[in-house]
Amino acid sequence: MYRQFKIASIVFLWILHTSAMIGISRGHGEFFLPLTGYNLMYIGFILVCLYPINKTKDIILFAAIGITGYFFEVLGVATGKIFGEYAYGNNLGPKLFEVPPIIGVNWAVLCFVTSAVVAKIKLKSIFINAILASVLMIILDFFIEFSAPAFDFWEFTDPEVPLQNYISWFILAFIFNLAIFKFKTEKDFEISAHVFGVQLLFFMFFYVS
Repeated sequence: MYRQFKIASIVFLWILHTSAMIGISRGHGEFFLPLTGYNLMYIGFILVCLYPINKTKDIILFAAIGITGYFFEVLGVATGKIFGEYAYGNNLGPKLFEVPPIIGVNWAVLCFVTSAVVAKIKLKSIFINAILASVLMIILDFFIEFSAPAFDFWEFTDPEVPLQNYISWFILAFIFNLAIFKFKTEKDFEISAHVFGVQLLFFMFFYVS
């Protein structure tokens, strides 16, 4: 039963992103883009169920990363000193303190997913593992940033994404991923690879098209 649920969840994940790619590219972004917050909620749900995030230490760590990531986003939007001067749009769901709370969940999801992908390499150093996982997050963020303004996710004041955005992303991602490796959370490579891969493919598609 668990295996069937996992396969169905992965298939539906790809259906969601593939249909959105086709729909947006054909000019139906007004339908698909406002559903982005729900898509991120779905990803968070299947990760919690299938990773799984069910041990006390994993739940606490997932929540801590999500809350901390959200806190820095709020601070970043308010001050413009962390990631640069930027503001969130309307397609990531309701905002609290000018930041959609789903962004905090996404921070936790991406950290748990990238750490699981890197863990497959089976390197001994948790520092190298954390660095590699953070690099994966930066790569994904690079492609997301290209489409974010057009998708009404967020937009920087400057025409170009400031370097400090990537530096701050990397520092936070490294700290979060280091904690994940330090606490030796159980990891599921299969679900993580699909979650990371489908998002990377989605945003790469719009980067090159």
